[in-house]
Amino acid sequence: MNGVLIIDKPSGRTSYDIVRDVKRLLGTKKVGHAGTLDPLATGVLTICVNEATKLARFFSNDDKDYRATMLMGVRTDTLDIEGKVIERCEPHLQAEAIKDVVESFAGRIEQKAPKYSAIKFKGKPLYKWTRQGVDIEPPLRRVELYRINVEEIKLPYVTFTVSCSKGTYIRSLCADIGSRLGCGACLTSLRRTRSGGFSEKDAISLENIADGGKDGVLEKNLIPIADALPGICDISVDQDTVDRIRKGYQPDQDILNGKDIHLPERGALVKFVTKDGTLIAVAKMLFSPEEIFLLSDKERIVKILRVFN
Repeated sequence: MNGVLIIDKPSGRTSYDIVRDVKRLLGTKKVGHAGTLDPLATGVLTICVNEATKLARFFSNDDKDYRATMLMGVRTDTLDIEGKVIERCEPHLQAEAIKDVVESFAGRIEQKAPKYSAIKFKGKPLYKWTRQGVDIEPPLRRVELYRINVEEIKLPYVTFTVSCSKGTYIRSLCADIGSRLGCGACLTSLRRTRSGGFSEKDAISLENIADGGKDGVLEKNLIPIADALPGICDISVDQDTVDRIRKGYQPDQDILNGKDIHLPERGALVKFVTKDGTLIAVAKMLFSPEEIFLLSDKERIVKILRVFN
């Protein structure tokens, strides 16, 4: 049983809680997740089962969409409503000013991760240092907000949607918005509505699924690993090439002979699949399409990143 599950994570549970549930329901030990959600958050959580755990590294780079609500006038140590309140004030704000400031964050920005986060310092998550009373200043990280739009203003609450790059902390974004408005803010609710190629309409709830998965809901919703990276170029290979890749072969230009393929740019991912669609490997392009056809037939054109059994 190999594949990917898109789970609608409920609030109040950790991402690893969901991993444990899936292990129990499917009766399998090899389960992981990609794109951690804080306990407060809900929505799209990518769960990888057995051989699909090899895909987790590729999901980690996915862009994501969120719907968030923040409480204006309240600052907390965790940057969300579950933390200790360190400052409170009455927000005297105009809706137009809020909208202008929120939407001004669109584009590339520098952001600090929360001190209560899983970002590691000297091999240990920041939240562990913070709980031990060690004050580590998180480094600035560059992220990108492709779109950010205010949905509703009902002071002291403001709800917005955002589409962003990997590594974006919405808690930090709320705190930064509050600081720019001069009143402070903290996150009160967060829902991930999309992660990469999967959206909330693809997600299933684990509630009311029988122990052992006897009702078959999880199995029916298990996405085959070959379909779990939509939008990536497929290169079909014969059984001889399959065997060679599994023994360490790094495909050369000769593998493209007789194939009509629109190749992606240098650095993009490609999938090697069998004629029946079974995923064999994920690789990174080493050359652009224009460069490839200037190479000799035996010139290596990709770097194999993961091989699947």
